[in-house]
Amino acid sequence: MRGHLRRLGALAGPVYVELLSGVLATVVSTFWVARLGAPAVAAVTLAGTVENLLLGVILVVASGTSIRLARARGADDPAEPARTTRAAWRLCAAATLALALPGYLLRHQLADTFLDGRAAALAADYFAVALPALGLFFGQRVADELFKGAGDTRTPMRIALLSNALLLLLDPLLVLGPGPLPALGVTGAALALTGARAIAFAVTLRLRPRTVPAAGGAPTGVGAAAGRILRAGLPFGLDFTVRMAVGTAQLALTAGFGVAAVAGYGVGYRLLLVATMAFYALRQAAAIESARLGGAGASGALRELHRAVGRSAALTGAVAALLAATAAGPLTAQFTSDRAVAGQSETFLRTAALYLLPYALVVALGGVYQGAGAGRPVVVSVLLGLGAQLAASVGLSGPLGVVGVWTGPAVGAVVQLTALMLLGRGAIGDRSTPHRAVRPQHEGAAR
Repeated sequence: MRGHLRRLGALAGPVYVELLSGVLATVVSTFWVARLGAPAVAAVTLAGTVENLLLGVILVVASGTSIRLARARGADDPAEPARTTRAAWRLCAAATLALALPGYLLRHQLADTFLDGRAAALAADYFAVALPALGLFFGQRVADELFKGAGDTRTPMRIALLSNALLLLLDPLLVLGPGPLPALGVTGAALALTGARAIAFAVTLRLRPRTVPAAGGAPTGVGAAAGRILRAGLPFGLDFTVRMAVGTAQLALTAGFGVAAVAGYGVGYRLLLVATMAFYALRQAAAIESARLGGAGASGALRELHRAVGRSAALTGAVAALLAATAAGPLTAQFTSDRAVAGQSETFLRTAALYLLPYALVVALGGVYQGAGAGRPVVVSVLLGLGAQLAASVGLSGPLGVVGVWTGPAVGAVVQLTALMLLGRGAIGDRSTPHRAVRPQHEGAAR
């Protein structure tokens, strides 16, 4: 058990830093854009929302790639990494062409669907730069997973820190144009993001041959490898996309209770990201390690990993819940002095304490099931849980007001956790692929 916990910590720690650096960079970037006025903030917010929706597509490819590579590593299959790597890049190229070109051509219609006036025009300007550069965003995601599938989560962390540091440097220069530099506004924000990503991706490609097995030649079976990637990554991509859609509906319900409720929700939600990114870091680590053990046919070790992930997630979720319940006031005070907004944020955080523990468990344990090839329990539990969340938010908003809306996630998390436990019973350890030479776990962890 201690060995699994150490391995999970070694994998999850860098992933958490990687995810958190992205959150912090987004917050600081918004700070600079906010100086341009409300239409600019609305335009960049819409662009970020669209990008997150598109992210669900590439997450299928990215997470499936790391799982397939980790599984091949556990099985000591020397040919599969080359097939998987080549298939991943082909899927990345196909997704980029399918989304970037139509998105660019329809950028004005996309902006007009959600915004009007100057905000819509600014959003179209942002899309004119960001959508053609979508390949950089998708490519970086796939490249990161090539490292992670090889057991290296530190290199993606370093690349993320580089990219976000560049973004923090370029944003004020291109958005506001100090000194002789032209002020490019929202277009500058898009150029800053694209430039930071381009440099980081170039560095990633430079490092990749020394860390990841080269694709080399023209391996056969690339089409079949692409299918395996999609099947392995579907649970996470679906989870992310459906969760984003339900989160958007949750925000719409909150908006019915006034501006202060929306602002308080926004402040509280950003504070919660510090905790929830830890859940998703643990999920990625669990998926990678679960796939490696599954490839080695180590059913017993896989069940031990399941217990280790459960304990780690329970502890992380409990600490997050305790902080949300007891430190809501001091934390909120760091972000706003508006009493109405602060009151709503504190209420949101204390209500969120009800769901953080079960939420941590469903997120992290979902990684174990996904890596082990037991995707069905994850998919079904996600649909049941988020459906219950939305229904509870709507139903409780009448008698409890906005607190009822914010109680919905707790109901959904409990339903999802219950469904995952029932549907996943017996799945862990049963789907691992027997291999002729199962290595001792300490040897596999050392690779």
